[in-house]
Order: sequence, then C-alpha cells, then structure tokens
Amino acid sequence: MINLIWAMDINHLIGQDNKIPWHYKEDLKYYKSITNNKRVIMGENTYYSLKSYYQNKALPYKTIYVASLNQLSFEDAILVPDIKIFLEKNQEELYVVGGKTIYNLALPYADRLYITLILKSFTGDTYFDKIDLSNFDLVSFKNSLELLFLVYERKKQL
Repeated sequence: MINLIWAMDINHLIGQDNKIPWHYKEDLKYYKSITNNKRVIMGENTYYSLKSYYQNKALPYKTIYVASLNQLSFEDAILVPDIKIFLEKNQEELYVVGGKTIYNLALPYADRLYITLILKSFTGDTYFDKIDLSNFDLVSFKNSLELLFLVYERKKQL
C-alpha cells in the first residue's frame, strides 16, 4: 500500500525554501500519528529539510528511503536511484512524505491520500499540482478550525 501525505494551503502551496511555511501543532501531531515508526520515502531536499528540523535527533521513521539521482550515502537512510521501479516493486506499506517531484512520481501508484487542507493562503515557492480526485473516494473528513483533514482511497478497479 502506497500512501501520500501532505499539507497544503487553499492555493496548493506546500513549501517555501524547502520548509513548511506554516506551523499548526494539530497538523504536526496528525502527521506524526500517521507516519511515526513507518516506512517512508522522500526526496533528497525533503530529507535534508527534515534533518534540519530534528537536528541531532533521529528521524521518527522505521525505514527511510531517499529518492535521488545523485550517488549519495546516508547513515540513517537507503538511497533509491529509481523511484518508479521502487514503487512498482513495493509490497509493503509505504508513506510518501515529499517533496513535489516525489509526490508527482508517486501519485499514479497511490492507494491512499492523506491531505491536510489549510483554509488560508500563505506565501511560498512550491505548489502541489492540481490532481484529479475522480479515481479516489473520500473516506474520512475532519474539520478543525483552519484545517481540513481529508483521507482519500483509490477506487477499486472492477
């Protein structure tokens, strides 16, 4: 099962200079409750951004995969040089946690989408592409002040 998880504002903004341009404790708590001790895949920039937030602490994931075309090595992560092959062969539950390019490459393989929609507009430089949700069913919805927590599952093929 491949899950994508992200937060975006009403204009589909997801980042500013490889950082999240807002701070909502409830969204962070939600994100951690879903991804804590799970297998995750992310791009190189997202990896380094998360490392800057956590500084000397270990990232809270069971297994970390970093998709990159660069030949890199990590103390706490496994390099994925070809994300498409990796996703096609994936047999376990996996969470895609960013960034934009990785989301775009992973979306065709996604079984579930965890979207936090922030009902405000922020300033930034990275936007999530508009997506067609017609292949997905909304299975969970929670409204919390400025946040909507939405979960979509891919429709079963008949």
